[in-house]
Amino acid sequence: MLEELLQSGFEALSLVPDPQALGRYRIYYEYLEEMNRVMNLTAISGEEDVARLHFLDCAALLGLADLAGKKVIDVGTGAGFPGLALKIACPAMELTLLDSLDKRINFLKNTCEKLGFDDVTCIHSRAEEIPAGFRQGFDFALSRAVARLNLLCELCLPYVKKGGAFIAMKGSDLEEELAEARRCIRTLGGQVERKIDYTIPGTDVTHCALIIRKVADTPAKYPRRWAQIKKSPL
Repeated sequence: MLEELLQSGFEALSLVPDPQALGRYRIYYEYLEEMNRVMNLTAISGEEDVARLHFLDCAALLGLADLAGKKVIDVGTGAGFPGLALKIACPAMELTLLDSLDKRINFLKNTCEKLGFDDVTCIHSRAEEIPAGFRQGFDFALSRAVARLNLLCELCLPYVKKGGAFIAMKGSDLEEELAEARRCIRTLGGQVERKIDYTIPGTDVTHCALIIRKVADTPAKYPRRWAQIKKSPL
C-alpha cells in the first residue's frame, strides 16, 4: 500500500524520484513505526498517513526548488522531516540534519545506516548554537517546525549563504505570520521571494512553502539565545 500511494503521489506532483526511493521509504517507514512505539517521534502513523502527510508533503518541495548537488540543512529535523524524506527522493543533495534531542539524532543516524546513506551529517545541537563552520555555509535551510515565522527566521537564516534560501514549510494561512516577520526577515538579510501553496496528493490538505532568499549577510549578533528570541522577537 505504501509504495502504491507514493508512486501515485509522485505522479500527481509531476516528480520522478530516485529509482531506489520506494524501497527506502519502506525501510524508513518500518523503522519509524518500530521506534515510535518506544520514543515520541511523530503523532502520525500508519502507511497511508505517513505516506501522504509525511513523505509526500515533504517531497513536494522538490517541485519548488532544485536541491540536487546543493548543501542543505534541516533545522529542527525531529524524525527527519523534511530533510531525510527529501534525501530519499533526491540522493544527490548534501544533507545535514540538526536537532536538539540526542535520542532523535541517534534514531536518524541508525535510519541513515539502514538506508545506505553514509553522506548525511547528523548533528546534536540547539539551532541557535550554530556549530563551527556552519554559519552561512548552506545553499538551503529547511524547516517544518511549528514555531512562529519570525522565530524560525532567526534560527534558520544565519545558516544560509548569500544567494541561498530558507524554505519554511507552513500551513496555507500564513498572512498574519508573514506580516509579523517582515522586519525580522530584512534585519537578518532575507527577502521574501514567493509563497507557494500546494495540496498533498490524495488529500484536501493544503500547505505552503515560503521561500526567503538570502540577499545580505546576517549580522554577527544573530541568532540570539533562545530565551531572548522568545521574549523579544525581531
